[in-house]
Amino acid sequence: MITGFSRRTAVSACSLCAAGALALAPAAAATGHRAGDPAPPGPRAAVPQPSLLYRSGTQVRPRHGAPGVPEVSALSWLVADADSGEVLAAADAHRGLPPASTLKTLFALTVLPSLPANKQHTVRYEELADVGEGSSLVGVEEGHSYQVSDLWRGVFLSSGNDAVHVLASLGGGWRATAVRMQSMARSLGALDTHVVSPDGYDTPGQVSSAFDLAVFGRAGLRNPDFARYCSTAVAQFPGDGSTYPIENTNRLLTGEDGVAPYPGLIGIKNGYTSNAGNTLVAAARRSGRTLVVTVMNPQAGGGLTVYEEARELLDWGFAAAGLVDPVGSLDALRTGSKSASSTAPVAAASSPAPDDDSDWPRTAAVAGLAALGAGAVSVALRAKGGRAAGD
Repeated sequence: MITGFSRRTAVSACSLCAAGALALAPAAAATGHRAGDPAPPGPRAAVPQPSLLYRSGTQVRPRHGAPGVPEVSALSWLVADADSGEVLAAADAHRGLPPASTLKTLFALTVLPSLPANKQHTVRYEELADVGEGSSLVGVEEGHSYQVSDLWRGVFLSSGNDAVHVLASLGGGWRATAVRMQSMARSLGALDTHVVSPDGYDTPGQVSSAFDLAVFGRAGLRNPDFARYCSTAVAQFPGDGSTYPIENTNRLLTGEDGVAPYPGLIGIKNGYTSNAGNTLVAAARRSGRTLVVTVMNPQAGGGLTVYEEARELLDWGFAAAGLVDPVGSLDALRTGSKSASSTAPVAAASSPAPDDDSDWPRTAAVAGLAALGAGAVSVALRAKGGRAAGD
């Protein structure tokens, strides 16, 4: 009677085991593969495709009726929806290029939250000693007292490297600030950026990308103080016993030098060095939609071309609303982002986790069934052996 019970249990369990094994067997078993025949190809792994943003050239996924992407001369550019983070189009988005003063967006993201706007500070000589030759300046002077908010206006409007040096000193020092900026960039998924000089001054090895700068600009818009400073066209800056006017150097905001102001422009940051050329991160809002664009080093025209190419890209982005599919996301590489693994370079995606819509749940269920059957056999045999020993 004991023997009969064990046999039935083992047979039933083996049936489960065999069913699971057959379900997991290669397709050759179902096609009559015989010993000695060449082995059939195994199933292809579902490897996520790399983001289009890592490809060279212009990347866009237009639907029917989408407007054509404008031809611009910038070495790298990107257009994204600031709310969703979807990248609408880009060219060489991850190309490492010197950022010039657009790197001040990352500086502000890093330092601004830790310094009270109404804090008063008297500038020391050593805080201005290392300002790079030929730097843009707002006019910060040793021995003068400034509010932190004054210094930030000097950063955003006049791109003052003197103001950056003082704020970096208040934020822990020049080198410590560079380290903090690097950490901030990584946490935002800006993996192309290497910070050497927090003010964006030309320094060997210092690079960013159109993707990273768009990430910084978008993040800045979420900080009310950042958004207020970057959208200010004109302000007063403290001088000797009085104040003097300073004007934002972003011509799309002010309309200076014959550049027409862009309707709905929020601002953000422009830059220029002889090595970086002209760079710009700009954001504009229209009909409830906010776009952010990056334009890096136009190769045609003069110093104002960066604004006109940004204008063309913004116009295209608003016109293309709902008519293009995204080619990537500004959130793709952010720390903890679910989509990071599927948008990183190919080398980083060589061992991807299963997608939500993959065959993994079904395969796991079959494997579990096979394991259950094998486990049942083991239990039955142990039961048989145990009872026989007790007879």
